[in-house]
Amino acid sequence: MTQLTLLNLKIAAAQFVKAMSGVPIPDLFGSTDGKAVGTYVEQAFNHYLRATYNYIPGNAALGIDFPDLNVDLKVTSIRQPQSSCPFRDASQKVYGLGYHLLVFTYEKFDDTTTRTARLDFRDAIFVTREKNR
Repeated sequence: MTQLTLLNLKIAAAQFVKAMSGVPIPDLFGSTDGKAVGTYVEQAFNHYLRATYNYIPGNAALGIDFPDLNVDLKVTSIRQPQSSCPFRDASQKVYGLGYHLLVFTYEKFDDTTTRTARLDFRDAIFVTREKNR
């Protein structure tokens, strides 16, 4: 299996959001909880990556989604952007987070006929830690 690199991650992110856009998702029908959508997308993206790449996934204790690459993933709605702030203190706002961010933005639609949700991804943005400094 191929080792996951920053370049592979960026390419896979673009492919993932294209593949996932418009796919019916019964588990998210009626959900207005952005955290539930974010968790679903993060798990789906990790599943997508594991099929091709070798990497160590992050966990809550590490506080970052891709620790070997120093990348954290954020998934947020364009209608109601994520309200949680990744900054621990004011100096991080000025000098940066110290890690890269991969941001997926989406718009969610519910189909009452099929009782499924659909996520239309708008962007997969990679923000280098250097841009945060």
